[in-house]
Amino acid sequence: MAEKLGDRYNPADVESRTYQWWESSGFFKAQDQSTKPPFCIILPPPNVTGFLHMGHALDHTIQDLLIRWKRMSGFNALWLPGTDHAGIATQMVVEREIKKENLTRHQMGRANFEERIWQWKNQYGDRITQQMRRLGDSCDWDRNTFTLDEGVSKAVRKVFASLYKKGWIYRGQRLVNWSGPLETAISDLEVEHKQVKGALYHIKYPLENSSEFLTVATTRPETLLGDTAVCVHPEDERYKHLVGKNVILPLINRKIKIIADEYVDKEFGSGVVKITPAHDFNDYKIGKAHKLEMINILNKKTELNENAGPYQGLKVAEARKKVLEDLKTLQLLVKEEPHVHSVGHCSRSGAVVEPFLSEQWFVKAEMLAIPARRAVESGTIRFEPESWTKVYLHWMSIIEDWCISRQLWWGHRIPAWFCDDCEHITVAETAVDHCEKCQSKKIHQDEDVLDTWFSSALWPFSTMGWPEDTETQKTFYPTNTLVTGHDIIFFWVARMIMMGLEFKRDVPFRTVYIHGLVRDSQGRKMSKSLGNSVDPVEMIDKHGADALRFTLLAHLYSGKDLKFSEQRLESYRNFMNKIWNAARFSLTHLEDFQTPAAGVKAIPVRSEISVFDQWILFKLGEVEKRIEENFEKERYSDAANNLYQFIWHEFCDWYIELIKPILTGNNPQERAATQLVLAQVMNRFIRLLHPFCPFISEEIYQKLPIKDKACIIDQYPNPRIDKELLALGSAQAEMEIDLVKEVVTAIRNIRGENRLSPAVKLHARFGVSDETTQKIIGNNRTAIMTLARLEDFQVGEDGNLSKCAVAQVAIKNYRVKVILPLEGLVNFDEEIKRIEKTVEKLQKDINILNQKLSNEKFVANADEDVIAADRVLLEQSRSQITSLQEALIRFQN
Repeated sequence: MAEKLGDRYNPADVESRTYQWWESSGFFKAQDQSTKPPFCIILPPPNVTGFLHMGHALDHTIQDLLIRWKRMSGFNALWLPGTDHAGIATQMVVEREIKKENLTRHQMGRANFEERIWQWKNQYGDRITQQMRRLGDSCDWDRNTFTLDEGVSKAVRKVFASLYKKGWIYRGQRLVNWSGPLETAISDLEVEHKQVKGALYHIKYPLENSSEFLTVATTRPETLLGDTAVCVHPEDERYKHLVGKNVILPLINRKIKIIADEYVDKEFGSGVVKITPAHDFNDYKIGKAHKLEMINILNKKTELNENAGPYQGLKVAEARKKVLEDLKTLQLLVKEEPHVHSVGHCSRSGAVVEPFLSEQWFVKAEMLAIPARRAVESGTIRFEPESWTKVYLHWMSIIEDWCISRQLWWGHRIPAWFCDDCEHITVAETAVDHCEKCQSKKIHQDEDVLDTWFSSALWPFSTMGWPEDTETQKTFYPTNTLVTGHDIIFFWVARMIMMGLEFKRDVPFRTVYIHGLVRDSQGRKMSKSLGNSVDPVEMIDKHGADALRFTLLAHLYSGKDLKFSEQRLESYRNFMNKIWNAARFSLTHLEDFQTPAAGVKAIPVRSEISVFDQWILFKLGEVEKRIEENFEKERYSDAANNLYQFIWHEFCDWYIELIKPILTGNNPQERAATQLVLAQVMNRFIRLLHPFCPFISEEIYQKLPIKDKACIIDQYPNPRIDKELLALGSAQAEMEIDLVKEVVTAIRNIRGENRLSPAVKLHARFGVSDETTQKIIGNNRTAIMTLARLEDFQVGEDGNLSKCAVAQVAIKNYRVKVILPLEGLVNFDEEIKRIEKTVEKLQKDINILNQKLSNEKFVANADEDVIAADRVLLEQSRSQITSLQEALIRFQN
């Protein structure tokens, strides 16, 4: 027997209750030892400070879709969750907290400050994991890992020590991105480039022992205090004779060399550039190549230091203003002109990022990159979409040493101890109390912590118990699929590959699935400044998690950005309501259904089921096949849309309507057979829906007359396991009922076009020439009459078409001309005017489309999808005009 559903679907009532039941029942758990084949995804760990945003919602929905599909497909499926300690972000949050108490971290001391952060983490750290549960993430929460857990910390120390002993980690002075307010190096990912309205300043550099000068243009005049050369192109005839001579550095009066390098673009500006190796990344490379002195003019707070002479102590903006004033006084400022340029800003503090020469720890990435390149070139790791392979390989071919130290207190402290006596550095996996070289007890640990990306690079195996040899690693490493955005391919994906190959001698995953960004409905990036950010938790509160998930999955096209709108989300909320109402109707008509002992394997007798049952079973077989193919090909939006089409347009709109007379009729044998088909089809499509919409599917599943313990652990339908049931489907029945659908749809369209009330019962003629088609129409007379709301219809010759609406329908070789006499139903004069106006508008549209598509520039630059859509629209408009012109002739006769 079936159980009843409530009148309306209420996500808030269902979601929390269902999730708690799943979690407490252990349905999310994977086994370290199992006879099932393993499937594993590691969750990209969100920041412990974070809130779920739309990027997370998309990323997590894809992963949960895969995990639920694989779990239902008989795999030992592990989705391994965790959170990142987020060094800078977390430290900033707590520093803001203690600032309210008029405290700084330096006043508190390191140990007390770290303790305060741990208190904050323990209080707020599970906020984002609770939000993940709201979305439906079916992670194995017993394995939830934090990047500062002791197990991960042990792995971090081992990797650092191993690479140091190998000579692949070193301490040295290099140029890094520096945030003054935070007083730390930051990664490229934490640098946001903004277009800034500035100026280009043209400055005279006097030649030594000459009244002549070279003119140099710069956007950062204050950095000239650290110039150690000016540079020209070696082939520039204007300056060849000056190479090797000196200029006098303005304001500082220091002699600096004129050098030649092909880096200079002789066509840009004066063809002379200033070289400041300690404050510009390109200049740093030139400085290294030409062995130039590197003069750092900034301190850690990004104020000018002792090397800046009279400008010492000024902030950068103040120094710029003073330098320009002094250059004007000395008549060395030729001109300044408006100039818009890209300036890096710290994503955490908002301050301008300064290239800063600093003593830091680095990883020699070149040797680690060689096997990481090969793993992708050989196909051992595959990117989807494949276009990201070239991007990855390009990055790996130009890889530079990786700065891994940060001047923070929150994070993995660098396991290096400096000897105060002999200056030797001791690196070890565990704390040491003496220098390994001179045995002195006067040692102190490095104050810096490691870049958070360092611990994240070990995530696929550090979360599984490495460096211990665990059963988890034996079963689940390498993992299967990594789902992530393209912005962290280099920062995270590449580094996981490098570390996995170095320490596990195997890749960390086989497939990297790259998705696009979630943008607003206008295609703009979501941001606070634009006020277009969308809170996924708020969307879940309003519309339910399933509607949000399906919205994201239905528009997930290979690597492309996704446009999100609440209007679209509302349409998928309507889809959830449609499913609920269809289930309510079905379960109402299954109340007296006796669940067969064979359960899900029960099948009706072929001779007892209707052509409508045969049709829906054929359609079910088709959708099972398409969904399986699209899952295997990673076309998840196609799978979602296959399911949407089947549930809404085939099951709800047609099958339910077609079988109503059987369910309410007085043939018990036919009714019982249709009830069994209805129960089995419901069971299948609810299971098909589960990975996409887990909450509503589980709620309905529990009310079905044919079910197992839980939808989440039931089998995922496919044509092989449903072979016997699907064999009752019929290709012939599919063609017959599809033809009936087209005939009914044509009549409904004519009603709409001619504004005829649904209450008006119409007379129709069906122009059919062959006997087979006539027989199909005759056999389905009741269905056509009922669904099209006809008084009567005749089948045969076309007859007189004057004052008739006509529509031609065809399914394969079956053709029907649908003819509706309109005499007495419409005002033909008004209809003729309406049609003429429509034809006129369509002709204008066609002219515009023809102009666009004949414009070579438009065709060359426009997106392929846009061009294809315009061509389809052109053909449709031409076809529509032809039909309307034919209608005009009929209406005028």
